[in-house]
Amino acid sequence: MRFTGEHVDYVVIGAGIAGASVAAELAANGSVLLIERENQPGYHTTGRSAALFSQVYGPDQIRALSRASSRFYQNPPPGFTEHQLVHRRPVALMGRSDQADTVHAEFEQVRGRGDVSLITGNQLREMMPLLREGYAACALLENDSADIEVHALHQGYLRQLRERGGQLRTTSEVLGLSNANGCWSIETNQGRSYASTVINTAGAWADEIAGLAGTSRVGLVPKRRTALIVDAPEGHADNQWPMVVDIDEQFYLKPDAGKLLLSPADETPSPPCDAQPEEIDIAICIDRVQQAFDLDVRHIGNRWAGLRSFVADGVPVVGYADDVPGFFWLAGQGGYGIQTAPAMARVAAALIKDDQIPDDIAEEGVEIARLSPLRRTLTSEVT
Repeated sequence: MRFTGEHVDYVVIGAGIAGASVAAELAANGSVLLIERENQPGYHTTGRSAALFSQVYGPDQIRALSRASSRFYQNPPPGFTEHQLVHRRPVALMGRSDQADTVHAEFEQVRGRGDVSLITGNQLREMMPLLREGYAACALLENDSADIEVHALHQGYLRQLRERGGQLRTTSEVLGLSNANGCWSIETNQGRSYASTVINTAGAWADEIAGLAGTSRVGLVPKRRTALIVDAPEGHADNQWPMVVDIDEQFYLKPDAGKLLLSPADETPSPPCDAQPEEIDIAICIDRVQQAFDLDVRHIGNRWAGLRSFVADGVPVVGYADDVPGFFWLAGQGGYGIQTAPAMARVAAALIKDDQIPDDIAEEGVEIARLSPLRRTLTSEVT
């Protein structure tokens, strides 16, 4: 079916968690068309996430957005979902003796933010018996972190979008974008639509969408992240075990439905694509994990890869471009897009409508200038 000539207030490009959430927010007060190139929303990064909620993970703006999202996860709006969105999962940022200073420095940064404590390697081993004796010197333990039910979250936003009168159109690839007299024309393989505002939530493809729109790119770099599922010793992983992350992000291990999810925490630059795991990354993952854990990996049950997209300073890009009218960025969420989605969507919706961001989000320390596509640090790495 071809669609020709429809006009909406907002066209949102990309139906992963960023697109679904901001589209649902905007649909409360305007007409919204959410378009997705694949035949199902969330096919790429959203559907491949390890899905952790942590208030101490990432740069300070990510932490602020995560804190501002916490209330939503604990108490979603009535009718949003029939499922609990989060399930408690402690996270330990672990260090060997040569990494102990890094663990202590990280703890000082997050002290007083959530339920965090500094524990010894022996204490961590009591919580995670697979840890090799003597491997860890210490760990930063976050007790109030949680697993996120990504499917329930994503579907909740898509349901909210529909209930508010918004449209989702899949298998709809953007072929061209042009602006005349403040009106955007969006040409897809299914026809043409018009909108006052285009919101770019295209993930790894966001710079390509910017190119079609004739606006400056932000230097987005998609980076491949590999994951695999293996059996636990004795056949079943205790769901009470924490997720354990190397403090320098060289690997992590996480219980997952009775098995173990492993990752080398790789960040290999990649063109936008349907990411697939590389054998070398799988081998590196197993080697690193087996050095830290008493785990003999003989069989891999499942393996996959996804793309996490970053700009140079590692902070998301949220705001209007300044060289074309009505083109709004919501991209560069890195590995934090799901855990920050509730607050990020509310921030984006407010900025799109030229409103102030909600007070409860501003109070957590979210700074619009730090997220802006016009910021000085966008193309220079912050150390």
